[in-house]
Amino acid sequence: MAEDFIKYFEANKEAWNKRTAIHKDSAFYDVPSFMAGATSLQKIEMQELGDLTGKKVLHLQCHFGLDTLSLVRMGAAVTGVDLSDTAIKYARELNDELKLDAGFICCNLYDLPLHLKGDFDIVFTSYGVIGWLPDLDKWASVVAHFLKPGGAFHMIEFHPVVWMFDEQFKYIKYSYHNAETIAVKQTATYANPDAEIEYDEFSWNHSLSEVVNALISKGLQIKHLNEFSYSSYNCFANTIKGADGNYTIKGMEGKIPMTYSIKAVKNL
Repeated sequence: MAEDFIKYFEANKEAWNKRTAIHKDSAFYDVPSFMAGATSLQKIEMQELGDLTGKKVLHLQCHFGLDTLSLVRMGAAVTGVDLSDTAIKYARELNDELKLDAGFICCNLYDLPLHLKGDFDIVFTSYGVIGWLPDLDKWASVVAHFLKPGGAFHMIEFHPVVWMFDEQFKYIKYSYHNAETIAVKQTATYANPDAEIEYDEFSWNHSLSEVVNALISKGLQIKHLNEFSYSSYNCFANTIKGADGNYTIKGMEGKIPMTYSIKAVKNL
């Protein structure tokens, strides 16, 4: 792996450690409701994942594990993976407190085959994940590596059009394609805009064609690609909440895609 990428990952790990310390106590993640039995999963993934009873699931880039543990509550045997050691530590604490049986691994996603054996019925990832990865061919290789033949990859992600805009959604700032490493000095976090933290972060934009072609190149068949004109989360600036409880950018309601989902199946 290129030396620059290693430095970027180290910086992002520190950034997510700082974020996790804020996120776990935020109203955005609402851990008390989760502990009381609420699911953290959104309607899109609930519908597309379907019945998980008895399924073996690998959850990539799981943050501090709320979705991972929600999948366990749906009857799956789940392993969650994340770069942040602070996030994984807290995920394990939640798992123990709830007396669930999720497994958690802390490592760079690209290194996961060195830390985990076996294959899975489903590999799952969602919302704000692939932008932290510079190379989607390596990412797709990891997905394919852990899927059993006939197994399904489910992905729900923010649409690349969203990442073209500046932070206030006033103008186009970044390329749609993976044209550069995007380096930003951040303050606060989407889960708490008033949080007193600062950190450097490094990310990469990925077009839909880059995502789809990476998966196809590793022997996965695309079963669907769905696009949605809303975000289930209020994690962007200048949003308005619709009657359906979802969020759009003020002045762009129904005009831009904000999320998308993919189901891809590994060839037999």
